[in-house]
Amino acid sequence: MDNTLDEIRLKPDTTGEQEATAAAPAPQRLIEFLLPLVIVGVDQWTKAMVRASVPVHDSVTVIPGLFDITHALNSGAAFGILNGADFPYKTVIIAVIATAALIGVGMYAASLSHHQLVARIGLALIIGGAAGNLIDRVLTGSVVDFVDVYWRTHHFWAFNVADSAISVGVTMLILDMLTTGTHVSKTV
Repeated sequence: MDNTLDEIRLKPDTTGEQEATAAAPAPQRLIEFLLPLVIVGVDQWTKAMVRASVPVHDSVTVIPGLFDITHALNSGAAFGILNGADFPYKTVIIAVIATAALIGVGMYAASLSHHQLVARIGLALIIGGAAGNLIDRVLTGSVVDFVDVYWRTHHFWAFNVADSAISVGVTMLILDMLTTGTHVSKTV
């Protein structure tokens, strides 16, 4: 009987610890909060530098025949889809769709289990990129694209840091699905 009382007395009180961890984001989820903020910061900083130093539609050659910094405005969706189209409330409609997608991706990311690190990082990159481009759409009605990669006369679509983060994030999700042999949304 004395042993039972000693065990009870020696047990640490964890109620305060449980309350503290519920209030703060768990360290394993910290990257999901910080990575999107870093992506948005770098994306907005690079776009501001391009706006300040390169006139719209002008280019600065970085690597001749391969890479220029070109100040382009994309009022459409990804890869310039709808860029040339003009219809009422185009900016608002694209921003609403982007916001809904951002919320959906965020909810999906929150549902992933702790061990799905690659998928969680991929989704954090997508969230940061989508938020970076959404800020441009809401504030100016178009997204600044400036990375112009080409070979001779063949140009890839101009893109930015946010687009790169989204592309890397999607690639990570695909690789995660292929390497685990299960669908990313499967949680344990």
